[in-house]
Order: sequence, then structure tokens, then C-alpha cells
Amino acid sequence: MKILLNILVSGLAVFVAARLLPGVTVAGFGTAIAVAVVLGIVSAFLAPALLLLTLPLNIMTLGLFTFVIIGGLVMLTARMVPGFQVASFWWALAFALLLSVINAIFHGVRLP
Repeated sequence: MKILLNILVSGLAVFVAARLLPGVTVAGFGTAIAVAVVLGIVSAFLAPALLLLTLPLNIMTLGLFTFVIIGGLVMLTARMVPGFQVASFWWALAFALLLSVINAIFHGVRLP
């Protein structure tokens, strides 16, 4: 039950972030849920491997290359989920940053 609630909250965060950014479009709330699930899976499996492979570059840039990886994962998700479109890498990066802030706000609110 908790997993389902987390997916719904993350889907809502994707929907809100897409509405706030003009370079990101999502077809509807169902698509936002799909984006949340696919982005979660992609981030869980690909992000650690990519961070490990780019560790020297990440160290040289003091961790800023992590943002490039995150933007790339959002672009990959946009290619995988129909109805979710990102105009450019910069919009993907802005979406990822806004999504993390919205998710932190939504998940920070605990219901009794």
C-alpha cells in the first residue's frame, strides 16, 4: 500500500513539474504515473552504474557531472514513455531539479 501511495505522489509531482515548465509536456495524469515509475526504475538501475563509470569526471567537476547524468536519464525516460516530451537537455535538467524539490515537499508532508 505504501508503494502505491509513493507512486501516486511521485506521479503528482511529475504532473505538477510538467505543468510549471513550458519545455516539458505530459499527456495526462496516467502518463505522469508512467513517467514516475519508469524514471524510478531507470534511476535505480542505470544511475549507480553511470555514476561509477564517470567517477573520475565527477570528481574533476566536484560532482557537477551528476546533473548531466540526471538530465540524460530524464531524456531517456522521455524516449521510453509515449506522451511525455522534453524539448531539450536543459529542460530535462530543469525538470529533474524541480521534480526533486516537489517530491521533497510532497513526501515531507506526513498524513496521520
